[in-house]
Amino acid sequence: MDSDSKARSVLAHTVRQLEDGVLRGEWSVDARLPAERALAATLGVSRSTVREAIQRLVSKGLLETRPGSGVYVVARRKPGAVVAPWLQLITESPPLRDEMLEFRTVFECAAVRFAAHRATHDELLSLERIVTKMRDAVSAADVDAEARADAEFHATLTTASHNRMLDQFYGSVIAVLREHIARNTYDATLNNLNASTQSLIRLRQHESIYDAIRERNPDAAQRAMLEHIEYVGRQFH
Repeated sequence: MDSDSKARSVLAHTVRQLEDGVLRGEWSVDARLPAERALAATLGVSRSTVREAIQRLVSKGLLETRPGSGVYVVARRKPGAVVAPWLQLITESPPLRDEMLEFRTVFECAAVRFAAHRATHDELLSLERIVTKMRDAVSAADVDAEARADAEFHATLTTASHNRMLDQFYGSVIAVLREHIARNTYDATLNNLNASTQSLIRLRQHESIYDAIRERNPDAAQRAMLEHIEYVGRQFH
């Protein structure tokens, strides 16, 4: 990987780490983030990378800079909460949910093929850790943790595709896709006697996607992703 590509990958990963911290509630609403120097040391990156990552999240509306004071969290979504009117429509309208799943079929089946070719050793370790978190969440019947791990898995997979267009596009719609993924997990579990069985099936599907990426098998990775997205849709019919 050339130096420019490596820098972009580090930046994208840093943005995700900070965003995950906000979404997990590591910093509460209106809380000030640690200083750039402290964040850089914690994340193992340069201050300039932290500064640019913060600006990305400012542009997304998750953070704001207050002159002379610092960087603050301006919003944090609760897991599973719908925060935009048209996301509420997706939740309530099966056709719109189906269209989102069609979009994910195109987007994520492409990303997973590239990830099978290009994922780095560290990215494979990240995916393995996320699958472990998902396994623990399913075992504990912790829907919150499962939903977070599910969304994190798909975000990390997109980073591992090492396609700048996919990564930039995902960055522009990350709130929508993460909300959609998390919401599906909640909705499929609510008042569902088969919830535990379905959680196990979703876990096995994510394990299959990870195994195919680790084995550098793009065809198997695409098939596993397609099977997963189609299964998500079937849960609501």
